[in-house]
Amino acid sequence: MEVAGNVSSILARKKISEVWSVGPEATVFDAIALMAEKNVGALPVLANGKLVGIITERDYTRKVILKGKSSKETPVKDVMTGALMIASPNDPISGCMKTMTDRRVRHLPVVEGNQLIGILSMGDVVRWVMESQAATIDQLQNYMTGSGY
Repeated sequence: MEVAGNVSSILARKKISEVWSVGPEATVFDAIALMAEKNVGALPVLANGKLVGIITERDYTRKVILKGKSSKETPVKDVMTGALMIASPNDPISGCMKTMTDRRVRHLPVVEGNQLIGILSMGDVVRWVMESQAATIDQLQNYMTGSGY
């Protein structure tokens, strides 16, 4: 099944357009606290307004907890993922789904030019697919029953 639409379509439908971020010198504790406060699973890491990485709950569990580090003493730059996969607003959703699945990532920063404009999560993509399928089913039912025409 081909999923129609592009990343900008998902970003336009998200209820929250603000992108929360942390700096590379922030502590992991502060990053995790912000994730908990905002109910998100990842934060872009910005240095002087430039995207330099992403820190996720997975980074925290694998690179802090399991290694016995202190989240209050460890800077984000020591555990963030620096080799980023990113999306642009015009990227097709199906391509992002493939990247996320193949690379086993749940969050893609969305960059336009040099500007971070959003985060695409696997949850966003799943929600988009479910809504698209529901709309298709409704259209087919209306066609078959003759209602709405």
